[in-house]
Amino acid sequence: MRLDILSRLNAERAARRAAVVVTDLATHEQRLILAAEVEADPLAEALGAGLRSGKSGTVQHEGRALFIAVQVPPVRLVVIGAVHVSQALAPMAKLAGLDVTIVDPRTAFATPERFPDVTLLPEWPDAALARIGLDRFTAVTALTHDPKIDDPGLDAALRAECFYIGALGSRKTHAARVSRLLAAGHAEADIARIHAPIGLDIGAVSPAEIAVSVLGQVVGALRRKPTRAETAGPRP
Repeated sequence: MRLDILSRLNAERAARRAAVVVTDLATHEQRLILAAEVEADPLAEALGAGLRSGKSGTVQHEGRALFIAVQVPPVRLVVIGAVHVSQALAPMAKLAGLDVTIVDPRTAFATPERFPDVTLLPEWPDAALARIGLDRFTAVTALTHDPKIDDPGLDAALRAECFYIGALGSRKTHAARVSRLLAAGHAEADIARIHAPIGLDIGAVSPAEIAVSVLGQVVGALRRKPTRAETAGPRP
């Protein structure tokens, strides 16, 4: 790989931004495509598929064999609330390859005994998230039902354009949440990105079933191709 491309690729990696290196297998010519440049590229379809899957591979384009080397940051799941659903969600998400962080200032709930083997931050979300940083390869779930804890996490996730944002609660609860976020300066179109009630509609009842529905929704947001309507509107 050319040194200039490697240097730029390392810079993107350090900034947790995705990038793709395309190599012509016949001529060995290379070029670097940053995530923000993908949609305008002639290989947009193949590049988009590679970024969604995180997989590198060979494609054919105009009679040429090209190798697409995909670099994406480790995908993170930040869970606001050390609740029963979180206890089930954390190990499932780890098995799915996500880097899990639990954030909850209530130290009686946010304990290593309840959440072994994951990053645990017994802090208020606004302080914790400002320190760890959020980005387009981060999913955020707000699960406490407490606006004082959930709202700062949702506010930060919206401003960071996280690829998935979800919040536990009824439609009535979410309507009140929407009013608070509008008052905080968020646009209706941006707030509409929040999945609420959270999770796939599978009739989940128990904390473990709700965790399954949430994880499925997170993976779907990460991997599936956006619909035409989603492409036209705000998206990660």
